[in-house]
Amino acid sequence: MTKNEIANILKDYHWMLNSIKVMRESLNEVSSKVAQYGIEASMPHAKGNPGDPVFADVVRRSKYWKKIEAYEKKVQYIQDRVHLITDDRESEVLFWLLEGKSYRWIAQHMGLSKTNIQRIRDSIVDQLSENGTKGTNGTKGTNFSKQKPAC
Repeated sequence: MTKNEIANILKDYHWMLNSIKVMRESLNEVSSKVAQYGIEASMPHAKGNPGDPVFADVVRRSKYWKKIEAYEKKVQYIQDRVHLITDDRESEVLFWLLEGKSYRWIAQHMGLSKTNIQRIRDSIVDQLSENGTKGTNGTKGTNFSKQKPAC
């Protein structure tokens, strides 16, 4: 997963978690459109729509389940890597990001600047990425053998 995707998941984590909960609850309820009785059942249906309301509801629910699975995959990715964040400041910022707070709110709460919070978030993203280097750029891609000696 790219760093940009991880940053977007951190930004959207709170509402995705809430959506998973609400969508699961709504899918456990029976739709009121499933059964039609009386004169509505014998009336012709509009073109382009499936005539079977049960089929239409199954299609709608399967789309929701796919969306829930996509959200769960993203949320699980973050939850599996939260333990990688060990610094107190980074842990605090991560907690508030996952709670859906804005950079401004977190900055005010922690007594830091918004820019500093964004830098801490970038460090968190680096650590959460699969090929993260603990918040630094490391020496990846640097070829020291081509460097001239200082003396």
